[in-house]
Amino acid sequence: MTLAGRKPNPDRSQVLNRNKVSARPDVPNVPFAGGPDLEPRAASGPEMWAEAGVIPAEGWPMATLSWWRVIRAMPHAVLWSEADWQFAQATAEVHARFAEGWKGYTGGELRQREKLLGVYMDARRDLRIKYVDPPKDDAAAAGENVVAMSDYRDL
Repeated sequence: MTLAGRKPNPDRSQVLNRNKVSARPDVPNVPFAGGPDLEPRAASGPEMWAEAGVIPAEGWPMATLSWWRVIRAMPHAVLWSEADWQFAQATAEVHARFAEGWKGYTGGELRQREKLLGVYMDARRDLRIKYVDPPKDDAAAAGENVVAMSDYRDL
């Protein structure tokens, strides 16, 4: 399955489009190791912590901490700037409030923010982010390209 280019039309009709598509670089499909830790959260009240299963030292629900581990290790996070990480931190707050069951946090905002971050495959396709397998080790790759000379001696 290819992830580059336009999304197909639902009725599979072909439409010619002469607009140039902005290219995004291919991202090696390896976990990113440089993502920052979540900053300590401002306390929203001890009563909320007890009800929602929150770690009081950090103030984050367990579900949000697990979500952040996934976000900070996404391969395309290597492309992110400081502003992108700040947006991800703000999205973690939205995730935490949704996980804690705050009124008014139904998941719609979280879903839109996750789409902008490229959390899911469909969102990455819309953002034209393509994961590619990393190049193999040079020594191993060199051995694969060697052809036996005895195969060509009789030619």
